[in-house]
Amino acid sequence: MALIFIIEDDDSIREIEEFALMNAGHKVVGFGCARDFYKKLDEVIPDLCLVDIMLPDESGNEITRKIRKNPSTEKLPVIMVTAKTTELDLVKGIEDGADDYIKKPFSVMELISKVKALLRRIQRAEIKALELDGLVVNNEKHEVSVDGNIVELTYKEYELLSLFIINKGIVLNRDTIMDQVWGTDYEGESRTIDMHVKTLRQKLGDYGARIKTIRNVGYVIE
Repeated sequence: MALIFIIEDDDSIREIEEFALMNAGHKVVGFGCARDFYKKLDEVIPDLCLVDIMLPDESGNEITRKIRKNPSTEKLPVIMVTAKTTELDLVKGIEDGADDYIKKPFSVMELISKVKALLRRIQRAEIKALELDGLVVNNEKHEVSVDGNIVELTYKEYELLSLFIINKGIVLNRDTIMDQVWGTDYEGESRTIDMHVKTLRQKLGDYGARIKTIRNVGYVIE
């Protein structure tokens, strides 16, 4: 469960965001203006912020810039929520320090998926390296090596391998793998897991054999 702050002056939109995220198991605090948000931020730092661009007292861009300039909040994950959809507006939000953005109008599933993906990315980034004997996943360089030799993986293969090593010795069922690697908004069939595991095994050489298939359940790395 994460503590999430929402800064949104439209009461109806804020209520939808709060309801959706609370149903997803998070603790949520909503604010209608930047002033109230800053007061609460002095008391507690959340795990993630949803920031609307158009606010009555200060823009979401300015809020994000202040978050990044403050040493105590500089690494706080921020998703910008915007009705502005031009490429320039979106690039501006990222340049100001937003980690991701959601365009209005958005679906509840998109909101939950974006929040989950960012929280997961931040959690994994905090782990500098994952090791399984001579198999190393270096998150700082975003590269994988086997006995000192770099192995080229696709983004999903990298995420899949990271998930396996983090849960070494634990059997992961297919639903968990789909949710953690592809997200709740992924519409493909779970057969894609098998294809990615197959290519991952091939690329990892002898270490590929350590990814075991648990029939009718999922996979585990030993």
